[in-house]
Amino acid sequence: MRRTPILDDIIGFLDEREQLPPDDRFPLRPAFTLERLYRTQSARLSSFFSRRVDKQDVEDLVHEVFARLAKIGRARVPEIEQPEAYLSVVATNILRDRARTAARRALDRHEAINPENLRTEDPHHRLEQRDVIARIDNALLTLSPRRRQIFLLHRLDHLTYAEIGDVVGMSEKGVKKQMAKALYQLRCALGDI
Repeated sequence: MRRTPILDDIIGFLDEREQLPPDDRFPLRPAFTLERLYRTQSARLSSFFSRRVDKQDVEDLVHEVFARLAKIGRARVPEIEQPEAYLSVVATNILRDRARTAARRALDRHEAINPENLRTEDPHHRLEQRDVIARIDNALLTLSPRRRQIFLLHRLDHLTYAEIGDVVGMSEKGVKKQMAKALYQLRCALGDI
């Protein structure tokens, strides 16, 4: 440290036993404020998070990093010696917290499989299901092609009567009549299944 006349005057007033603070205790760079850190580091943190999480979560996580930093107080932010490294540690901790929470939720939803509760498939039941499907197919074949098309468009494709009317070239009222006739024919052909 270079001595100046003012420094000599100050040293003269100090008792010989008192020591001056070491030179490395003086700040070597301007103090970082929370706003300045956000402006300079938010893009870097966004990049960090975008490689690890969904895009819609990136902005929220960046804000969470700075919210945690704000919790320590604006007065203490300039005391952080390496704010970039500190922000990286906070970001990593946020991802770890998030992973722990997700793991905990997954464990809460997990149910153990009890082999006794598993039902074995009965071959007779399968044969009955095949028979019902064959009866439905045969009943559908008894419908006229247009009526069958209307029924399938409504029940399988979930189209409205107006949409079906556009497809088959009928009015909505005509589609309703054809649908009612199809349901009646199928009930008669199938009975109680």
